[in-house]
Amino acid sequence: MSLIDSYGRRINYLRLSVTDRCNLRCRYCMPAKGAQMLPHHEILSFEDLLRVAEQAVAAGIRKIRVTGGEPLVRRGILPFLARLGRLPGLQELVLTTNGILLGEMARGLKDAGVQRLNISLDSLKPETFSRITRGGKLSDALSGIEAAEKAGFPPHKINVVLMRGVNDGEIMDFVELTRERPYNVRFIEYMPTHSGNWRAFSIPGSEVLERIAERYLIEKLAPGEHSGPASNFRVRGAQGSLGIISAMTGHFCGSCNRLRVTAAGMARGCLFSGDGVDLRPLLAAGDDTLLRQEIRNIVQAKPAGHEMKGRAAFPPASFHMSGIGG
Repeated sequence: MSLIDSYGRRINYLRLSVTDRCNLRCRYCMPAKGAQMLPHHEILSFEDLLRVAEQAVAAGIRKIRVTGGEPLVRRGILPFLARLGRLPGLQELVLTTNGILLGEMARGLKDAGVQRLNISLDSLKPETFSRITRGGKLSDALSGIEAAEKAGFPPHKINVVLMRGVNDGEIMDFVELTRERPYNVRFIEYMPTHSGNWRAFSIPGSEVLERIAERYLIEKLAPGEHSGPASNFRVRGAQGSLGIISAMTGHFCGSCNRLRVTAAGMARGCLFSGDGVDLRPLLAAGDDTLLRQEIRNIVQAKPAGHEMKGRAAFPPASFHMSGIGG
């Protein structure tokens, strides 16, 4: 069974958040102070998260990405992932992490059935990494990446949120990383969330690509069946590849294939589609048929796009990325 929305897009990818907590406090994700965390009783139980995933897969979802916050801080995450990975019809189980806890958990994640990791790594310089994450240690993240490689994970996707004047001077360092290692480094445009000055930080993906092309010969790569919104490239002769995620300027909504469900059970067809649909009443009712139908309804209501491209001014969204699954 396939999930096809009203614009003919096949929706096969679910981002499932298991917590809004994190062991870092990245500038683009959370404010320095005052972030309102969900009370524990409002976070979906693993049983309810599994029911949402089960009915999403029954409806046509084929790939699930587990997110947070930082998903590895939630107690009991490994047994949950093992159950999630056994869902009939699920083809791909992946996880996004900041890597800090991978040193102790990488082997368990592999044994639980997680197939691939996306790792957030916004700087290769210890001081800049600490400034962006508000106190994180680059050495912990790098040790986690190494542990995941030793555990047998395939080459990682490395997510880099570029911020003008903060870490954009490291673009070529990350490009060089793909020449040395088989990683897929993805440069992500800074998006408007809690920051009122987001335009000062945001760097268009086209500019990033132009900077790279001034120094390297690059070739475009074809997207995979369950791939996300990145446009992928490779520097000629490199072991790895590059991705450009132009959330603000590229307007890739026409090929969007995803839904997202927050740790509180709010389902969204689009990152910027308001509050979303609360799945908790359906979960409390215990009717999985209705839950599956609601997932189909959300797909049908998925908007054509977020309609932010080209706006002279766009107000920052009233949410933190950690609260909606990144």
